[in-house]
Amino acid sequence: MARWQPETTQRLIVAAVDLFTEQGYDATTVAQIAERAGVTKSTFFRHFSDKRELLVAGQETLSRLLAEGIAEAPADASPLQAVAAGLERASSAMGPANRELGPRLRAAIAASTELQERDALKSVGLAAAMTAALVARGVPDPTAHLAAELGVLAFKRGYAQWSESDRDDTRGLAYHALSALRDLRTATASLG
Repeated sequence: MARWQPETTQRLIVAAVDLFTEQGYDATTVAQIAERAGVTKSTFFRHFSDKRELLVAGQETLSRLLAEGIAEAPADASPLQAVAAGLERASSAMGPANRELGPRLRAAIAASTELQERDALKSVGLAAAMTAALVARGVPDPTAHLAAELGVLAFKRGYAQWSESDRDDTRGLAYHALSALRDLRTATASLG
């Protein structure tokens, strides 16, 4: 097996998600993931501390992009307009590989309590990054928390719609995430 090849991290993630879907999270070993990805077990551990970490791969980058988009929104942007700018920025980093992985990843998460917990922690981390960026803009804490939570929900809904949409749909993740944010904004107005 080759030790270093381009896109090793992505291959490990795809191999893991495929194996989690095929045989379940608990039944999948690091050795199987490494073998499926065409790398050694030690190469796996250069990229991830354990198999749980595969789910949160890229979370730091995503959190950073969301926060940067919020920080760079126009000064007069409302909290949700700033969140929209964060969603646009983060969406720009998601490509075809992310789109293809979406349905398999959701299936793997749905089948494992441990992965559901990990996914929930990822959502908390994304919300915290957006909340901090909004507070830094002067948005009051409760408003920042609510806007950030809506942002996470919009990102997740948009990602699900984008990854499950017809491959002829070229509108991109940003379109779907912003559309989900608009729907959520409308829904909150109807809460009374």
